[in-house]
Amino acid sequence: MADSRASLPPVLYLVHRIPYPPNKGDKVRSFNILRQLARTHRVFLGTFVDHPDDRQHVARLAEWCEDVCAVELDPRLGRIKSLRGLLTGEALSLPYYRSARLAQWARATVAQHGITQAVAFSGPMAQYLDVPGLQRRIVDFCDVDSAKWTQYAADRPWPMSWLYRREGERLLAFERRAAMASDASLFVTEAEAALFIRSAPEARERTQVMQNGVDADFFSPANGGESPYPTGGPVIVFSGAMDYWPNIDAVTWFATELLPQIRRSVPEARFWIVGMNPAPAVQALAGEGVTVTGTVPDVRPYIAHADVVVAPLRIARGIQNKVLEAMAMARPVVVSAEAAVGLAARASEHCEIARGADEMVKCTVGLLADPDRRNLMGRAARVCVVERYSWRAHLRLFDKTLLEFA
Repeated sequence: MADSRASLPPVLYLVHRIPYPPNKGDKVRSFNILRQLARTHRVFLGTFVDHPDDRQHVARLAEWCEDVCAVELDPRLGRIKSLRGLLTGEALSLPYYRSARLAQWARATVAQHGITQAVAFSGPMAQYLDVPGLQRRIVDFCDVDSAKWTQYAADRPWPMSWLYRREGERLLAFERRAAMASDASLFVTEAEAALFIRSAPEARERTQVMQNGVDADFFSPANGGESPYPTGGPVIVFSGAMDYWPNIDAVTWFATELLPQIRRSVPEARFWIVGMNPAPAVQALAGEGVTVTGTVPDVRPYIAHADVVVAPLRIARGIQNKVLEAMAMARPVVVSAEAAVGLAARASEHCEIARGADEMVKCTVGLLADPDRRNLMGRAARVCVVERYSWRAHLRLFDKTLLEFA
C-alpha cells in the first residue's frame, strides 16, 4: 500500500471467505466493508480460501490491504474437522473455521502493529477476537445463522434434523457470548436484529442494523450488453451461487413445481439458472425449458435481458443481493415473502412479493403477459434501489458509529 497511508490507524479484519471477487452474496458485503475500511484505515486481513479458483485473487487484495493472511480451507476436510464439535460440545461451525495459523497471525499482527480495533465478518470468525491489545471489537453477523440451522432441521429427516437442531442451539449459545464480548453486533435487517434480540435480550444495547447495498453504477441497465439468450420464448432467470442449499432448494422447487404451471399459461417460457458451482441436483434440472449455465463471465447481461427475475427462496435470511442487483438493472422481480423480509420496496410497484406457490405462479405469469407493466416496474425498482440501497451511505454510518472512539 502507498506510504501516504502510513498515518492511518490500523484495523484487523477477519472474514470467513476471501472477500474478492465480490461474486456471491456474502462476498459482496464483505468486499464493500473491506473497501470502506481501506478508505480510513490500514487493513490487516485474515481470511480463508475455500475454492481453488479464488487463490489467484489473493494478490489483488494488496490494493486494499497492508497485509493478508489467506489460509487454505478444503471444505471436505473442514466438514470432517467440524465433527470435533460433537466431542467438545460446541457448534460444528467453529472447528470448521478454526486455524492455528490464522489465530497465531492475528495475535502477532495485533501486537506488532499496535492494532486496537477489529471487525469479524460472520459469527464463527468472532472466535479470533480474544486477542490482547484489542480495545474495540465489532462482529458483523449479517444474519442469525443459528436460526438458519434450526430452520433447516424442520425439513430434514432424522438424524440430520437432530444434527441441524443441535447446531442451531450450540451456535446460538456462541453468538450470544460473542455479542456480549464485542462492542457492537451488526445484522442486515431490522427483522434479523429483532430475531437475535428475542433470543439474546442481554445484547439489545449492542445490536445494530447495517443493510446490504448495491453498486447501482455497476448494476445498471446501461451495462447490460448483448443478450446471451438464443431466440425463443420469454426468459425467467434466477441468479446466485448454485452450491448454496437455499438456492438449490429455490430453483428445484421452481423448476419442478412452479414452471410446469407457468408453462401451461405461457408454453414457450424458459427458466435459466445462472450461477457458479451448480450442485448435481441443480445440473439435473437442465432439460425441457430449463437451462443451467454454471459460471458466467458477467451475470449482468443475463439479468438485463431477462423478462422476469425470480427469487423463490423458501429458506432466506436477510436482504438478498440478487434481488437488489436485479432491481438496480431495472428488471421486474418476483420475490418470495421469505426473501422479501426487510426489503424496503412496495409490493406491486417496485417488485412482486409472492406468498406461496400459487402467488409465485400468478405474479410471474402476469408479468410475462404484460410488457408495459414489466418496464414500469423495472424503472420503479431501479429508483427504489438508488434511493435506499447505497453502499456508501450504509458504510459511512458503519465508520461513524462503530470505528470511531468517543
